[in-house]
Order: sequence, then structure tokens, then C-alpha cells
Amino acid sequence: MCKLAEAVVIPGLVAILLLVLTLPFLFKAVEHQLEIFLFVMGVAAALISGVMDQHLIVKALEEPIMISGAVLIAGILFKLLQTRLQAGIQATLRVVPFKVFAFLVMAVLGLASSVITAIIASLVLVEVVSALKLDRKTEVNFVILSCYAIGIGAALTPLGEPLATIAISKMGGDFWYLVRTIGIYVIPTVIGLGIFAGFFLKGRPGAAAAEAGPAAEATAGESYKDVVVRALKIYLFVMALTFLGEGFKPLIDTYVLGLPSQALYWINMISAVLDNATLTAAELSPAMSLTQVKAVLMGLLISGGMLVPGNIPNIVSASKLKIGSKEWARTSVPIGLVPMVVFFFIVAL
Repeated sequence: MCKLAEAVVIPGLVAILLLVLTLPFLFKAVEHQLEIFLFVMGVAAALISGVMDQHLIVKALEEPIMISGAVLIAGILFKLLQTRLQAGIQATLRVVPFKVFAFLVMAVLGLASSVITAIIASLVLVEVVSALKLDRKTEVNFVILSCYAIGIGAALTPLGEPLATIAISKMGGDFWYLVRTIGIYVIPTVIGLGIFAGFFLKGRPGAAAAEAGPAAEATAGESYKDVVVRALKIYLFVMALTFLGEGFKPLIDTYVLGLPSQALYWINMISAVLDNATLTAAELSPAMSLTQVKAVLMGLLISGGMLVPGNIPNIVSASKLKIGSKEWARTSVPIGLVPMVVFFFIVAL
């Protein structure tokens, strides 16, 4: 990039990044229309970077098809089976304490997400939480912890999420490459989140109607139109992240890629608002040491849970359960900082 272009592009991208990080927390109108806001910011980033072309537009149109399609189909199926699902969960809770149930949901969905995909795991999570009818605070905490577990656990195989597929492709690994590389960190983290939930979650299933959280409200009387609208919103959300990821490449290429693994680990907290698959594609290289690879991947996986745009489970759950950006960040950022610090000393030093 020439110096003149860099003098214009980089400040523009920094400004967009600051807007993405602040406006959803400052203005309710932005928070309530987050998909449209991110889409506008993504298009602006791509235009400023000069990467907006036919190829990117086609990619942005194609990228969300599988995710939004899965959300649409699963939404219809879960609506048809909602009564049976709720009855099954209530029957389970009669013999299994809620804290044990919470642990099992997080551990099973977190580890299974690497096989059934993060999308399906997050859709199952939404329906389970909807059936529990928890008070709002417990419900939001349950969802955020579970999304961390799903987002991290899905990285074990290329079936789970795009980050894993791209990482294996970039490193020339086989199907089990990530299990061997970061499985020793991922699996205990998922189990640990489930154990933590057992102590952290204080609510109880079947909260009174006056206490019922957003999931109970969102599920009650949901129409097929609501299911379609949610799928369209997620389509726009993923499309926006595609534009953002490609648009921010000049900033990443110029100021991020040459950093040591310790700095790269913390810089990757920007995956809380950017597509972590794009960052994986930009940062990973076979020339890296194993320590650098672990630092990059764990930094991206953990920080991806901190804000709503950080990964697909967050987007799906927040959209269905009407969890706002502030509400999400209040719980998720403190939770995410703890493993970020722990893994800095384990994998980045």
C-alpha cells in the first residue's frame, strides 16, 4: 500500500473500528438495528479499503446462505416440535438438578459442536433455554456461558466452524490437527465452563411469568413470519461480517501480522467484532512456531465470545433471545478476560 493510500485508508478503518466498538453501547437505536449498522460499517470498510468488487459482493451474498438456511429450517422444526421438547426438558429436570443439567448442556453442546456444527449447537441451545423459562439474569448468563463453550469447542474439527476449516487448510493439517494442537486447552475449558456454570447460575427453571426472561417471551406466540425474519437478520449479520473482515485486511496486514505472538494474542481481541475466520486466514502461516499457532487460535477463540458479533453462536442466540449488546458485554467481557489472562501465561509466553 502506498503512503498516500495508507494515510487515508488506515485512519478511516480505525475510525470505523471505533464506531463498531462504541455506538451499539451508546445508542439504543443502533443496538436495536445492529445488523443494519454492521452492514453499513462493513460496506464502508470495504469501500475505504478498495476491496469492494464483484468477487467480494458474490462472496458476501453466498457466505450467509448455509448459516441463515440452517437457522430457518431449524426454527421451523423446533416450532413444530416445541411442545415435545419442553415436555422432555421438564421431565429431565424432575430427576436431574438444574445445576447438573446446566453443566451437561454446556459440556455436551460445547464438545458436540465440533461435529454437529456451531450453528446447530447454538440453535439447540436457544430452544433448551426457551423451554427452561428462567429469570432474565440467569437466562442471559446461561446463554453467554454456553456460547463460549460452543464457540471454543467447535474449533476441534473442520466440521465445527469456518475458523477450524481455514486453520487446517493454512497449516496443511489433517482432520485431527486441531485436536492434537489445541485439544488439551479446548476440552478442559469447555468442561470448566460447565462446572463454573453450576456454581455461578443462581436461578431456577420455571420462573414466574413476571420474572420470565427474554427467551420465554421470544418463544411465546412466535409465528412462522418471526422465524423467517430472524433468518433474514442473521443473513444480513453474516454478510456484514464478511464485508468487515475483508475491509479490515489492510489494517491487519500493515499493523498486526508482524507482531510477536504475545502482542498478537491480545490484539486478536478484535475478533470480538470481526470474523475470526478472516483473522485466522490472515494471520496463520506454516512458518509459525507451534507456540505462535496456539497463541493465535486461543486468542481468537476466547475473545470471540466477548461481544455479540464475535461468533455465530452469539449472533444466533442474541437474535432469537433479544439480548442487547450492553446486556451481553456486561457478563461476557469479565468472563472472557479470565481465560484470556490464564491462556496468555500458558500458550503465549
